[in-house]
Amino acid sequence: MKIHEYQGKEILKKFGVTVPRGKPAFSVDEAVQVAQELGGPVWVVKAQIHAGGRGKGGGIKIAKSLDQVRAYSNQILGMKLKTNQTSAEGQKVNRLLIEEGIDIKKELYVSFVVDRTSQRVVLIASSRGGVDIEEVASKTPELIHKVVIDPFRGLQNSTSDDMVEKIGVLNEFLEQARLNLQSLYRTFWETDASLVEINPLILSGDSKVIALDAKFSFDPSALFRHPEIVAYRDFDEEDPSEIEASKFDLAYISLEGNIGCLVNGAGLAMATMDAIKLFGGEPANFLDVGGSATTEKVTEAFKLMLKNQNLKAILINIFGGIMRCDVIAEGVIAASKEVRLRVPLVVRMKGTNEDLGKKILANSRLPIISVNSMEEAAQGVVAAAESMELLC
Repeated sequence: MKIHEYQGKEILKKFGVTVPRGKPAFSVDEAVQVAQELGGPVWVVKAQIHAGGRGKGGGIKIAKSLDQVRAYSNQILGMKLKTNQTSAEGQKVNRLLIEEGIDIKKELYVSFVVDRTSQRVVLIASSRGGVDIEEVASKTPELIHKVVIDPFRGLQNSTSDDMVEKIGVLNEFLEQARLNLQSLYRTFWETDASLVEINPLILSGDSKVIALDAKFSFDPSALFRHPEIVAYRDFDEEDPSEIEASKFDLAYISLEGNIGCLVNGAGLAMATMDAIKLFGGEPANFLDVGGSATTEKVTEAFKLMLKNQNLKAILINIFGGIMRCDVIAEGVIAASKEVRLRVPLVVRMKGTNEDLGKKILANSRLPIISVNSMEEAAQGVVAAAESMELLC
């Protein structure tokens, strides 16, 4: 789950991280009112969407008068903001963040992320803040510094001090930088975040260390412990199909291809999509039904996939362990009949009650293509999709 920048800064402030003064605004008049409340000669008008690169896309403007605040707010609010992290259509801006202007002396990069290799939290920092960290990693990797944090000891003073020195923090900022890093780590740990990224963390002209931006992602499995974070969820920023999928405990992500995928297990789902691409096809979605695919879940999964107007074929790839293949077969048949399936359906099932599942599919008299291997499944569904394209 992701949240907006202004929401992230509300969380950071609770944990003692220094952030600029600012408030969200949902209309142009409200934006001007916030600017008046903040006072000062300079304000920053920021689009609030769940994507980075907003500045390059025209979603962040510096205003030097209230008239400019109004003009920029009117320009940004409601626009389709396109960045390197949005779809080609862009994301509509429904919220703004109006902040005080800050005199920036130096821009740094800091993030905390879960490293699955070490199975620990890693602090990543760089003296090159304010730009895409991917660009820094590609062109000047020596400027990126990492440290793995012992979960039993936390972020120690010595580790913090070593990191801030590596990224060029000046002496007058050392203590503030250490305190902010440790507060960021506590924020990450206590909110069950999977990513906290501050780009940039700045050293200001009035000798303060300030989180000028805030990007958060949270572990969805831990959100039951954080109702206050769940309350931040903005459904306007999410794909309607993905929202619908979550109601039925389905892990669904829309993609740009024309072959629907229904799989149990995230790893098998990724392998299935790779196999489709290997044989020249393009997946239309990632869809993991988990370990208990009831008839209802399979039916809802079909409905989700069929909302895609470009869908030309569906591949079901099931490994029956706890989930039995005969139950899946019955669910597939019931779902196919209920939605009146009109695209080719390729099914591969392996595991518990595999033979019984295949027999049920064969006796259904539905035009289901049953296969045995991943290779057959991928080749079959790609060929079926290509045939449908020709018919259209």
